[in-house]
Amino acid sequence: MLLAGGRIVAAGPRARVERHRAARRARKMDLGGRVVTPGLVDAHTHLVFAASRAAEYEQRIAGATYEQIAKAGGGILSSVRALRAASDDALAAGARARLARMAAHGTTTVEAKTGYGLDFDNELRALKIMRRLGREQSVEIVPTLLAAHLVPPEFRSRSLGIGGADEYVDRIVRLILPAAALEGLAEYCDVFVERGAFSVAQARRIFAAARALGLKPRLHAEQLSRMGGARLAIEVEAASVDHLDFASEADMRALARSEVACILLPGCSFHLGLAHYAPARKLIQAGAIVALATDCNPGTSPTLSLTMAMSLACTQMRMTPAEALAACTINAAYSLGRQERIGSIEPGKDADLAVWDVEDHREIPYYFGVNLCMGAWKRGRVIREAK
Repeated sequence: MLLAGGRIVAAGPRARVERHRAARRARKMDLGGRVVTPGLVDAHTHLVFAASRAAEYEQRIAGATYEQIAKAGGGILSSVRALRAASDDALAAGARARLARMAAHGTTTVEAKTGYGLDFDNELRALKIMRRLGREQSVEIVPTLLAAHLVPPEFRSRSLGIGGADEYVDRIVRLILPAAALEGLAEYCDVFVERGAFSVAQARRIFAAARALGLKPRLHAEQLSRMGGARLAIEVEAASVDHLDFASEADMRALARSEVACILLPGCSFHLGLAHYAPARKLIQAGAIVALATDCNPGTSPTLSLTMAMSLACTQMRMTPAEALAACTINAAYSLGRQERIGSIEPGKDADLAVWDVEDHREIPYYFGVNLCMGAWKRGRVIREAK
């Protein structure tokens, strides 16, 4: 490869690259036969949060379910309480440390969702922290507004059931979405379509408002049950539909006919101790666009390693190593609307690269739980020094 000005100028056989006129002025770096891939793209994270939920981890080991923990005041609402109580600096410090660890695992681009503020001030605060971090460090952050992650406690207490959710959806549509769009804080809008969260009709209303403001839809869908979110993603021409553990055969065929990226999150099933994983093999065979992500969050997938997600995808979802690598690079980049700039090693693209201390790309997921990333570059700038 030949890099210049933060971009890939040439790639291919050594003799051809070295004949390029810019090669005469280039500084040579020999990586000793190691594998180089595009920088990894983590297309689904909940980057900004205040505290772990290790106590819930222990409760689940003892037999409590995700739903039981949530009904007892744990789950997402416990992260909401923690974020609302935390300072901007504390939230930024935690997210900054997570970004550094992601970069150390070869990740150069991260989609980051809100969803632990669940009110006007704290949802915008999380987005502003993302913008601050995007300016301070080199990992690219793609901001997503997930105000519709769960109905916040103050709306649950004043009005029960569907009415409380509708009231909060009205707040999102009238206040939170316009403010985020006006300040240019978010690129995408996400909704958690699930039992106990938001219905297809409520999500449809939020996405209509988001589209009018220039924010593109993403969905959490079919994670714990089949609610129709996959079909809604197709209807609203979403950039992605994420989870899909309970997608039906018909959903998969419909997704394969669409341009919606299917982002699978095996870390969630692994951390929750579930035997059920998303149907990656069937989606790929149907012809769907499949990506992988960490779903980095404090409750259900506290991992910073996309290579661990790749390992789980290979062993538990029967993806090949090549499919898993594509799912964490070009397909993930596509889901973020950045496939023309990142996600593959091609002339003209950004020099977002990761170098691995292996001789064969298949070894990256093969050595599960081991960080084999030896260096990473973002637009040609070192974010993890090659060793």
